[in-house]
Amino acid sequence: MSKDKSILNEKSLDFLERYLNNAAPTGYEWEGQKIWMEYLKPYVDDFITDTYGSAVGVINPDAKYKVVIEGHADEISWYVNYISEKGLIYVIRNGGSDHQIAPSKVVNIHTKNGIVKGVFGWPAIHTRDRGNETPPKPDNIFIDVGCANKEEVEALGVHVGCVITYPDEFHVLNGDKFVCRALDNRMGGFMIAEVARLLHENKKELPFGLYITNSVQEEIGLRGAEMITETIKPNVAIVTDVTHDTTTPMIDQKKQGHLEMGKGPVIAYAPAVQQKLRDLIIEGAEENEIPFQRSALSRATGTDTDAFAYSNGGVASALISLPLRYMHTTVEMVHREDVENVIKMIYQALLKIEDGEDFSYFK
Repeated sequence: MSKDKSILNEKSLDFLERYLNNAAPTGYEWEGQKIWMEYLKPYVDDFITDTYGSAVGVINPDAKYKVVIEGHADEISWYVNYISEKGLIYVIRNGGSDHQIAPSKVVNIHTKNGIVKGVFGWPAIHTRDRGNETPPKPDNIFIDVGCANKEEVEALGVHVGCVITYPDEFHVLNGDKFVCRALDNRMGGFMIAEVARLLHENKKELPFGLYITNSVQEEIGLRGAEMITETIKPNVAIVTDVTHDTTTPMIDQKKQGHLEMGKGPVIAYAPAVQQKLRDLIIEGAEENEIPFQRSALSRATGTDTDAFAYSNGGVASALISLPLRYMHTTVEMVHREDVENVIKMIYQALLKIEDGEDFSYFK
């Protein structure tokens, strides 16, 4: 595989756009999973799904030893929590939604009758006390759907528990920066699907079972990964998620480390990361001239790596992260070259695992 040639084709990018533009909030990932499984179908032998919506494409399902490559499918969102008598909607988080970006955002409220449009309203600057401004907070932001009272809102099909997402869609800045909401972490689902495509197109045969895993409910505590790892019972797990580009303003690099978009995938050092697996990934990257960065994580990684690593008596696990700007906003940004290099890094790591059929290397 040439280090200079792009591995993303027109079909790949069309899938990425459709996949990102589809809403898949935590607990409601099924429509996105259908898009993902449809794309993956030509490249796998079988699928596994569970009752909460995690989806797994399997190559070599009868193999004794099992390797997982994983991302998570869900995006942050809001729930309708209270509808006032004046027809204004107050919300609670579904995942780590940022209240400070909410005012003036258009929203989609998902109901049985379809999408109801609304806006996060906010008092005009002219009416606020500039010397003592009240900032947006989870308990004072509200959605206006253009109704005069609670009854009108309910007549639209809106009720407590309806999930709310932002409609912001995929676009490209300056030729090579992918921008959208929910890059965290549907980019992970995209990248592992591309690994499966490359294995198929390059006619690579693996001596182990490969479980391409798109987990749900990561944003509320790694719950989907906790469930699906008990179903798969893997020997090895390579997890991909996003991490912060710490070169952006107002981030303290002495605390967060120095990580930069466009400089390559980020390999994690953490207690949950099995050292031999991490070393194998690094060796594959160096042998194939794939640029990478390193990040030290205290205690937990905060990703599905933790769920896999500490399951089933211990699973050799590693984390490869994609540098991202503006996490948990509607303008998350990643570099195309980093996306391609994560795909290459996972692909090359899988080819190196070929030699260890008994998996004693990871014990």
